[in-house]
Amino acid sequence: MDARVAARLMVAVVGLFTVSRVAGQQRAIEPDLPKLAEGPGLHVFNRSAIALSDGARKGLRLSEHPGDGIAYVEGVEFTAGTIEFDVRGKDVQQQSFVGIAFHGVDGTTYDAIYFRPFNFRTADPARRVRAVQYISRPTYDWQKLRAEHPSMYEQPVNPAPDPNGWFHARVVVAGSKVSVFVGDATEPSLVVTPLSQRTKGRVGVWVGNNSGGDFANLRIRSE
Repeated sequence: MDARVAARLMVAVVGLFTVSRVAGQQRAIEPDLPKLAEGPGLHVFNRSAIALSDGARKGLRLSEHPGDGIAYVEGVEFTAGTIEFDVRGKDVQQQSFVGIAFHGVDGTTYDAIYFRPFNFRTADPARRVRAVQYISRPTYDWQKLRAEHPSMYEQPVNPAPDPNGWFHARVVVAGSKVSVFVGDATEPSLVVTPLSQRTKGRVGVWVGNNSGGDFANLRIRSE
């Protein structure tokens, strides 16, 4: 084959690969959480994961344990886009912290958005404004953010979901902004500027200290 023809063919193949890769990044990834919980495909830190079936929802459950826990989906790297999921905690104070980790490195280095369902409908106004939280571990945990930037990285959720029921969350990561939507809301419950210098990393479901949680319908769309 003529060298110039071979070179053109190689360029064409590389071009097709690049276009296919870009198109793939724009498609949504919908991990099969029950299958991942039963076999390889999850990298779990400080928890155990089991498959969950609850009516039409098929997902996974993370166990309760002291400290924070994450189950990363293997093979997924996320930079910017949208992460959607259904989640269920419980109305027990200080025992239900459920959410999503992104731009993760390991079990201690990540950004996260999480919910405190026990604060959704409480009669205590001081607790109600602490329903959804952003953190950036290991430097910016909730204690540091609340002390140094009160009400900036945690907000109420309106309308408030059933604290014992399933609810849908959508986390939009776009450049210098992270927005959190709950249910069918068109206005975000929380908007923050990320504090981490990391711009990409792993994605996984997250639970907090002494907390377990149920997760289903995880959908990751990179942009």
